Amino acid sequence: MAELTTLESLLEMGFERNRAEKAVANTGNQGIEQAMDWLMEHENDPDIDEPYVPPVGNVLGGEAHSQPSTEQPTLADTAEGAADGEINYIETEDGLKRPMTEEEKREQVKRLEELMRVKQAERRERERAEEVEKEKQRRRQGQELQQIRQKLQDDDMKKLADQRRREKMEDKLARQRVKEKIARDREERAQKFGGGGPPSTAASSQPNPPSPSSPTSQGPPPTKKEYDESRIQVRLLDGSTITTVFKAQEPLAAVRVYVQVNGNTPEGQDFTLLSPYPRHVYTELDMEKPLKELGLVPSAVLVVTKK
Repeated sequence: MAELTTLESLLEMGFERNRAEKAVANTGNQGIEQAMDWLMEHENDPDIDEPYVPPVGNVLGGEAHSQPSTEQPTLADTAEGAADGEINYIETEDGLKRPMTEEEKREQVKRLEELMRVKQAERRERERAEEVEKEKQRRRQGQELQQIRQKLQDDDMKKLADQRRREKMEDKLARQRVKEKIARDREERAQKFGGGGPPSTAASSQPNPPSPSSPTSQGPPPTKKEYDESRIQVRLLDGSTITTVFKAQEPLAAVRVYVQVNGNTPEGQDFTLLSPYPRHVYTELDMEKPLKELGLVPSAVLVVTKK
């Protein structure tokens, strides 16, 4: 009778027979509340409206061959009983059972409907709370992802700034080394030529020796043609020019440093020098060669070009 009560109650509440039968079978006929909970949890199942087919030989509460004397009705028997006019029963105070009146049945249906509405409201509230929690979690994950991206961007910017500082420092040190090398070369030349200077002045103080040394004076003219200095004119990237004088033995790198310091070349702009006539682009190896060896004495015109 308990099966009939649960199944018929679900049918009277408006549930489809297939759904009601599945609810009773899947809850083990635990009662109307369990059956309603199962229906609300599985109302969106794709096979919820398919006819319920119980396993062969199985009945609710046990197998027919194992307990033949206490065999319980299957869902098919339940449906037949409902069709044959089976009715619900209610237990009286003295422990007896009597059929429920129509008024009592209506009251029971009302209670069950109210219970169903309450459970549906609880489920909707629970679903709303779950949605709110999911949205909060999604926002937290979005914020964490944004923070990770910002940190990676900051790290990249920091690395780039450090790299630029290192490059500037290396360029500064390279310029300093070139300047120091030029200064050493000048000091060495000053000491070398300074030692030969006094004899020449002493010789010039005696006007008579030059006449007998006229044959020997034929040798110096080639040395004078070699020149000790070179006047270099440099045409910059914007078309302007700068001009200065270098020692003939100074390396071409000295001209390059002079352009870097005194020219209007943008900082960090890499450039090279070339000779227009005849056209010749100077390489890094040429930078260490003296101006005299490169044929830039006694004067020359150089052009600054981008690499």
